[in-house]
Amino acid sequence: MTTSTGFGSQSARLCSLEADRADLYGGPNVVVPPKYLMAPSGDGDFIPSVKKTKNHEEAVFSEEEYFQTDTPLSTPPMTTSNDFALAFDIDGVLLRGGNPIPEAVDAMKYINGENPFGMRVPYIFLTNGGGKTEQERCEDLTRQLGIEVSPGQFICGHTPMREMAERYNTVLVVGGEGEKCRIVAEAYGFKDVITPGDIIKTRPDTAPFRKLTEDEYNNSRTLDLGKTQIEAIFVFADSRDWASDQQIILDCVMSKNGCLDQRSETFDDGPPVFFSHNDVVWSTSHDYSRIGMGALRASLEALYKAVTGKDLKSIAFGKPQIGTFQFATRLLQEWRSESHGINEPPATVYFFGDTPESDVRGTNEYNEIAENEWYSVLVKTGVYQDGTEPRFPPKKICENVYEGVKFAVEREHEKMLNGGRYIDDSAEANKGEVRN
Repeated sequence: MTTSTGFGSQSARLCSLEADRADLYGGPNVVVPPKYLMAPSGDGDFIPSVKKTKNHEEAVFSEEEYFQTDTPLSTPPMTTSNDFALAFDIDGVLLRGGNPIPEAVDAMKYINGENPFGMRVPYIFLTNGGGKTEQERCEDLTRQLGIEVSPGQFICGHTPMREMAERYNTVLVVGGEGEKCRIVAEAYGFKDVITPGDIIKTRPDTAPFRKLTEDEYNNSRTLDLGKTQIEAIFVFADSRDWASDQQIILDCVMSKNGCLDQRSETFDDGPPVFFSHNDVVWSTSHDYSRIGMGALRASLEALYKAVTGKDLKSIAFGKPQIGTFQFATRLLQEWRSESHGINEPPATVYFFGDTPESDVRGTNEYNEIAENEWYSVLVKTGVYQDGTEPRFPPKKICENVYEGVKFAVEREHEKMLNGGRYIDDSAEANKGEVRN
């Protein structure tokens, strides 16, 4: 891993990137959510660095301080790690089809203190999924995994888009169920949010084979197309109707300055298109991976090329984009500080994912410029198929997330026992090499 002087150094590196890596740096810079979203979750999973309760006082120790104690492992003091942290993808790692993977429940218990070392490990969730507010996603995850999850720990694919509300006023938001994506966009501060349903209700022949349901019709708004100018298009979540959504997006990008009743002569005057992520496939309850937003993006770009003869330049957020991992780094630092009283960055962040093309690629590429170590762990419970060769090799492959978190905690334990040096179980370690 190479280091940099800070987050701002990425632009200086862009000119030296290989062509197939340049897309990792797409999209604007992003910021951590407002402080009110960073608040601890009441009586949640973690405690501050020193917290007095009715019966005792608990404190944050470094692993070195803990592992040097003489307390038997059978009754260890409860500590919180300050030297390493964890980050989790969700679908295919913790959940499949909305249901928890059994090993994921055990993994959450393990990192919340039910381990031989009596150690709690700070963690965040970093998913390309979306379509709901972060608060709603946290409530879902709290119920599914049996732990309390705060918005201060959670990043959706579209979370970084909140910053764009200051740049664009009237926007088209695509994807998701019902009005949920409109609600998300308005919560982010977008002032005039239009949905495909609004356009279809206003002019039904926009999508001749798409008929709005009664609820969709009632919730959609009638527009004055002559006075409507769409400044940007945001695909917040997976499309529920590719045909009509792609038709409407094409109408926008081929318009004259976002005015749907005017067609550009050059097709170069339309608004920009932003996708919350670029995963071509994702893990569901089905035996095989299903196509996702990245497939919609590829289809849209192919259609635009077929119709106009030109290339559509769209921008993707989410993993593997470097900006998303920078966002995660800042969120993690805020979460550790606000909820654990840890005011220094972790030396190592273990990221657990199931998709080599986004989770592993993004982690490995970010590790090259990050000031600390980002360690990629690939699990076999999602997109990745056991026995195949990952296009982007991780540093570690595990059967499931429970094995992954055990590996991470034990690896850090070994580091403490070996004077701050890792004895890695990678190919290099099998050759007898010790890795700093």
